[in-house]
Amino acid sequence: MPASVEFAPDLDAWDAWRPEEIARRLAGVRVPWYVAGGWAIDLLFGHQRREHDDLEVAIPHNHFGEIAMALPDLDFFVVGSGKAWPLHQAGDAFETEHQTWGRDPDTGAWRLDLFREPSEGSEWICRRDPAISLPYDRLIARTADGIPYGRPEVVLLFKAKAARPKDEDDFAAALPLLDAPARQWLQDTLKRIHPGHHWIAMLSTKEGRP
Repeated sequence: MPASVEFAPDLDAWDAWRPEEIARRLAGVRVPWYVAGGWAIDLLFGHQRREHDDLEVAIPHNHFGEIAMALPDLDFFVVGSGKAWPLHQAGDAFETEHQTWGRDPDTGAWRLDLFREPSEGSEWICRRDPAISLPYDRLIARTADGIPYGRPEVVLLFKAKAARPKDEDDFAAALPLLDAPARQWLQDTLKRIHPGHHWIAMLSTKEGRP
């Protein structure tokens, strides 16, 4: 039996790029991609509101190769359930896990976390419920200088699962900026994926309180 290639990734080794850096590196890539997670909420505001441990970037799963080719100075690892596998040795984990961390081989620092998401043509498909989908041109917003980021209602749908203090902070900050269609979309999708979530009642009132 070959030795296991899996290992526990060092979470203290993060030295993530900023959104401006990944935007520069992917400037010539035609694949739809966008900044996700907490950085997406900050890009909505146009400035950094809080510290970020990592940089999460969402891409279509079946276009991962094109993104990886644009980032030749990184080594990639499939990550999930507290384990990491070198990309070329990940086997089935590449299909069962959606996270792919990029590491600088010179420093050992993690630079970004690529989320490989389901898609069909120009349509994004939610990995937690394939009945939820959006056209990429509806999903992706852009900053004044062109950095693509996930619209807040979509980002918050994924943050709702853990609802850590930073997720609660992001929700409270973004809620006043959600228009009626965005609130309704998030409310409806939360009811499907996280029925009974406390954000649902907060979305139904203008003040953001149940």
